[in-house]
Amino acid sequence: MNKLVPIILAVGVAAACKKSDKPQAQPAPATAPAPTAAAPSAPPPLDPTNIVSIAVASKDHTTLVAALRAADYVTAIANPGPLTVFAPTDAAFAKLPAGTVDALVKPEKQADLKEVLKYHATTSVWEAKDLKDGMALGMSNGKKVTIKVVDGQIMVNDAKVLASVRASNGVVHVIDTVLLPPQ
Repeated sequence: MNKLVPIILAVGVAAACKKSDKPQAQPAPATAPAPTAAAPSAPPPLDPTNIVSIAVASKDHTTLVAALRAADYVTAIANPGPLTVFAPTDAAFAKLPAGTVDALVKPEKQADLKEVLKYHATTSVWEAKDLKDGMALGMSNGKKVTIKVVDGQIMVNDAKVLASVRASNGVVHVIDTVLLPPQ
């Protein structure tokens, strides 16, 4: 799922913040490169254990990586971090209404795509063991997600965390549902 890259970039955009017991949402300064009329660039050479490299190498995140490229967020997510990215699988994107992904990756919808991707990333490293029931995490777009833990299953809003992968610049939590920012 190449869609993980925009999320990772969105997280990279946010400045590194210290964890607290009750994290507060803090809008991240927009440091992603300005969109250009040219096609999105290929990812720069990366540390093979970087969040972007992990997403690019994943057969289950091709849509995410494509979205990151369309949003021109590859470089931003590749920053040193620390970042936590909630990475929807290709199957998660397939659950969206027909045509949603195709519409979001169009150049004229780049701002909307960036908002969705930024809602999947936050600063700091939040390992699975650190995610507690009832926590609210501030995401890179300034909105919050709610962590739920039900019978040991971690959920982010309504998305189940399927797996977690440590990266050199943070952590990736693979999720089964695309997080849509509140209006």
